[in-house]
Amino acid sequence: MMPKYIDIHSHVNFKAFDADRDEVIKRALENDTWVINVGTQVDTSKKAIELANKYKEGVYAVIGLHPIHTSASHHDKQELGEEGGEFTSRGEIFDKNIYREFIKDKKVVAIGECGLDYYHAEKELIAKQREVFIKQIELANELNKPLMLHIRDAYVDALNILKEYAKVKGVVHFFSGTLEEAKGFVDFGFMVSFAGAITFPPKKDGTGFHYNEVIKNIPLDMILTDTDSPYVAPVPYRGKRNEPVYVKEIVRKIAEIKNLGEAEVALAVVTNAKRIFGI
Repeated sequence: MMPKYIDIHSHVNFKAFDADRDEVIKRALENDTWVINVGTQVDTSKKAIELANKYKEGVYAVIGLHPIHTSASHHDKQELGEEGGEFTSRGEIFDKNIYREFIKDKKVVAIGECGLDYYHAEKELIAKQREVFIKQIELANELNKPLMLHIRDAYVDALNILKEYAKVKGVVHFFSGTLEEAKGFVDFGFMVSFAGAITFPPKKDGTGFHYNEVIKNIPLDMILTDTDSPYVAPVPYRGKRNEPVYVKEIVRKIAEIKNLGEAEVALAVVTNAKRIFGI
């Protein structure tokens, strides 16, 4: 069975959904939308697996260590829900054995979200991110699992690392780079996924990302959609807590930009997701 829509990168496993997690998942499934929940460290990866196994079909998990959690890093209350809200962690040491055990679960479809995040990162933090990124690529190679990539202000470096180490393919979630950077990943066999930001109107000063050019020029068979819930809800839900069912707004916007039918884009995205994740 194939759904109409798929959100390939969500975090319904985060604390932001503690009050109504099952309702959020059921709302997605009732609206013919499948969900892949993504871990950011051991605790949230474990939670993603537990959540996926509550449902017979349509809910999957990705497990891994987010680059910002490889060193002392900022968290917000939507992720882990610590008392006092925002806090800084000491960082997690990537343990291949823990994640290797996680991957034995049949609902785990990829490794991540891993990658590089240079936003406000200092040199020593970048070095640690690169080291952990390579370890997760090696684990993906070993177990023949695709990679779920988080990349911020580091597309060139991330692609160079993949070209050196990766034997598997994957997806760059919440892509926000240039057309040239997107083509680099696509040419290497990685899909690019677009999130709610593509529905935002351009800034009056002309700054910000220019998604239309990228989306117009990327082949439909290399495009995916994600919400990154609970963050960055698309128009018309902007400013609210995001959730997987809103992924249809991203599909709608891609169809508008590419001048294609919404049903055609929706089918292509689901087909692409099934191909890369083996679901």
